Amino acid sequence: MNAHGTSNPTWINDASRARSLKHLESNTVDIAVLGGGITGAGVALDAVSRGLSVALVESNDFASGSSGYSSKLVHGGLRYLATGDFSVAWESAVERRWLMSVIAPHLIRPLGFVIPDRLDAPRSQGILAGAGVLLYDLLRRASGLSGTILPRPQLLGRKAVTAMAPALEPGALRRGLLYWDGQLIDDARLVLGVLRTAAGLGAHLVRDLAATSITATSIEATDTRTGSPVRIRARTVVNATGVWAGDFDASLTLTPSRGTHLVVRAETLGHPHAAHTVAVPGHFGRYVFVLPQPNGLVYIGLTDEEDHAADGHHPQIPEEDIDFLLRIVNTALVVPLARDHVVGSFAGLRPLVRAAARNATGSTADISRRHLIHDVPGEPITVVGGKLTTYRAMARDAVDAASTRLGVDAPCITKTLPLVGAADRTRLATVDAPARLVGLYGTEAPAVAALGRTDPMLAEPLFAGTAITGAELLFGIRAEGATCVDDLLGRRTRLALVPADAAQAHRRATEILAAEGIRS
Repeated sequence: MNAHGTSNPTWINDASRARSLKHLESNTVDIAVLGGGITGAGVALDAVSRGLSVALVESNDFASGSSGYSSKLVHGGLRYLATGDFSVAWESAVERRWLMSVIAPHLIRPLGFVIPDRLDAPRSQGILAGAGVLLYDLLRRASGLSGTILPRPQLLGRKAVTAMAPALEPGALRRGLLYWDGQLIDDARLVLGVLRTAAGLGAHLVRDLAATSITATSIEATDTRTGSPVRIRARTVVNATGVWAGDFDASLTLTPSRGTHLVVRAETLGHPHAAHTVAVPGHFGRYVFVLPQPNGLVYIGLTDEEDHAADGHHPQIPEEDIDFLLRIVNTALVVPLARDHVVGSFAGLRPLVRAAARNATGSTADISRRHLIHDVPGEPITVVGGKLTTYRAMARDAVDAASTRLGVDAPCITKTLPLVGAADRTRLATVDAPARLVGLYGTEAPAVAALGRTDPMLAEPLFAGTAITGAELLFGIRAEGATCVDDLLGRRTRLALVPADAAQAHRRATEILAAEGIRS
């Protein structure tokens, strides 16, 4: 890594990794966190912001598991209201408030959701949906989230519904309901933002360190780059490995749930301006979502299937998932989607805790999204379950447990701690950089744009049809810990979600890595 690796305390790269490994050779930290997804990142930030010394260990790339392959929503849990899980809905609404107003307003935008009221559905269904949406908005107001960030819901006529979601069959509609929720520009970028904020406060973050065993006070690992053994010593250890948590805590009964999404081009669906839902017949409160993205794509998801055999980093997507999603969504479209409209797909595994199920014999859709803190004296603390929106609350509870063990009395401050790049919406509107970059990097957008001015090749789009430039890849290497093409195209950008796009960018990514002295 070149000298650029030391220019900013929040930067994560090979140089910061080497410094952290050297420090950890001879120092014991207060808390060692295992897992570099959103939960582990949240634990690291919460702990270091309380003044504790922290090490975080990740076996692969940051956000390379479930945290990078979600529906990319920061939502208050409308579905949980429908199923009566009011505590999860309330916790989600409160966490959404802090994320959208303080923690990461640069990464989250308001997204309208249309619930179509179809002529072939009972009128009572539309009435129930309306009552649910009104209750959902009451939660939004009670949480303190301003209506200037998420507007109030409203009733839409048929024409208004099809103006926002042009692919819907207008002749099948009675009317529609519009409500608003939060959409992450990119879930992997949220993980990186949390990690970089933790690094700026002094946390030691080490990727490519595969844990082989853990105790309450140590992590034994192997450096996958060199094959060397590494021992991390800590006063307490937190297991935040998601679907892998059971590998380090045999007492847990986890149910991995596969959530599959399909990727289509926005033009295929008439460039929708809002998301919309399609009810799954026979499953009250369950929907397939059609989610327009700011990058010209639309995600259609998601499934909720138990899958114990899946690879947590690269879950295989079975044909029945694709068939299910297309079959459900096509019931509402003017022109049905065909297989060749699908340009990509992705799936993540949710680490659901079966013990929290309302009905242990039901599908994974019936398992509560509550999180669990498993705190047994003499063993590592395990935090598992939950959902992306509530990662901060999960981290708070885990660090509270660790603080009790350590005899530390320091309050959690993360609900009012902005991530690197964050600012209020008024300030973000004045950042001197392209709006697309501001949406990805916030106040750091000018620094990314400036990299493009150092070399004309860095300012150019990676290929015709994308706005992503070489400067963004270079920033991913220097500031965000990327070390290979897969990191750059899979998580620092999301080009890999459309394999044909990733193929066009592969050569440029390899060249930029090589210019930084990294062979990929």
